[in-house]
Amino acid sequence: MRLLDIDTISRFGSVFEDLIHQGTSLGFTIIKATVIFLVGRLIINLLKRLLGRLLEKRNVELSVRSFLMSAVNVLLVILLMVSIIGALGIETTSFAALLASAGVAIGMALSGNLSNFAGGLIILLFKPFKINDYITAQGTEGTVKEIQIFHTILNTSDNKLVYIPNGSLSSGVVTNYNVELRRVEWVFCVDYGTDYEKVKAVTEASLSADARILPDPAPFIALNALADSSVNVIVRVWVKTPDYWDVYYDTNKAIYETYNAEGINFPFPQLTVHRGDA
Repeated sequence: MRLLDIDTISRFGSVFEDLIHQGTSLGFTIIKATVIFLVGRLIINLLKRLLGRLLEKRNVELSVRSFLMSAVNVLLVILLMVSIIGALGIETTSFAALLASAGVAIGMALSGNLSNFAGGLIILLFKPFKINDYITAQGTEGTVKEIQIFHTILNTSDNKLVYIPNGSLSSGVVTNYNVELRRVEWVFCVDYGTDYEKVKAVTEASLSADARILPDPAPFIALNALADSSVNVIVRVWVKTPDYWDVYYDTNKAIYETYNAEGINFPFPQLTVHRGDA
């Protein structure tokens, strides 16, 4: 009985030693993988800063710089993941073979992202827009903040970040407002019977008082339409792009005040009903 107890205790001791050995080995493996992760992240951040400084020093265009930084970050993260997998004791060759065998399925699943990647290259090559341009695309209007490998980030006027796939940007309609001059247009409505020449003269005087409105090309004023309840006067002027919205809103205010002061009335919608004899 005593021999049996000694043998059982010996076996338990051997199992316990194996558990301690395996636990110690696993602990070192986890610690090693953690250290590789932390050091890898530091190295990635360092390389990204060095690359950013190098691209900035060589005056690489901001759009290209943003795209390259995004691509390099993805590549470095993949290399770090492979290193961590190797540190955990998983054969990287087997891992690579597994990825290769699943390549077709992954390619089909990521076909949209591949088209977005190609779209990003097209944007950088043909430059329909660049960082800090104000554009309208895919129903969204805003300033281009970043051009990444899969998406372009727009910062809207109400400070929202909108991520638009590069594939749709490269193949869709994009309106770029980053030009030197822009044309501002209004349609002002006045009562029927109002002296058009007076309206034109008053409007010209109001426009000439704003130094932001360019004299060349000259402002354009014309009778645009005889609408149901009003005579519509169209006004077009040219301004520098940064002045666009300020001129638009300030001129609305100036025209409203000037027309009221000159006795030029803005019409209300009205309907004339003719009643026949009973």
